[in-house]
Amino acid sequence: MDLTRFQQQLKGTSSKARPLPPVEKWNPDFCGDINLTIALDGRWFYEGSPIGRASLVQLFASVLKREGDSYFLVTPVEKVGITVEDTPFLVTQWEKKKDEKTGGNVYQFTTQTGDEIRLEAAHQLELRVPPKAIQDPQATPIPYICVRRNLWARLHQNVYYQLLENASEQQNDGLTSFYITSNSQRFVLGEVPK
Repeated sequence: MDLTRFQQQLKGTSSKARPLPPVEKWNPDFCGDINLTIALDGRWFYEGSPIGRASLVQLFASVLKREGDSYFLVTPVEKVGITVEDTPFLVTQWEKKKDEKTGGNVYQFTTQTGDEIRLEAAHQLELRVPPKAIQDPQATPIPYICVRRNLWARLHQNVYYQLLENASEQQNDGLTSFYITSNSQRFVLGEVPK
């Protein structure tokens, strides 16, 4: 599978002005794996070299599909496997906005690929131990945010620390929980023993 040919198949399928392609409806034949890796730090590599064009990364991110623990880039006619070291997305920016309808605060997150996520529902945020730390019994779960479908983003360390600075605290059952409130719902960012 040639990445250039794959890019040509996607021509015209995605832009900021149009919605994302309906990859969940595309079920082409599997064409094998390609040497494309999304690194732990959110950078995309093809055959060991970083993909420098942000527009190309955004295009490929728009046709990313996850099945079980495997990740694929799909077009209507081809499906190729890729390697993802943790999650395909990394939250690199955040802001707290006033919701025009409710007047309450809503947190909005932006990934390294430009995807924007409004934190509005409980299922959108989970605390998980990153894969590289699973063997460490002292590892602390950190927040992951659902970007779309079953694709998740890990918070960049700077974003996580900034959110913790803005978080409220609550004591319960021997733990101190740190949380933010978005769309009138409480989202726990982390917990530590008292």
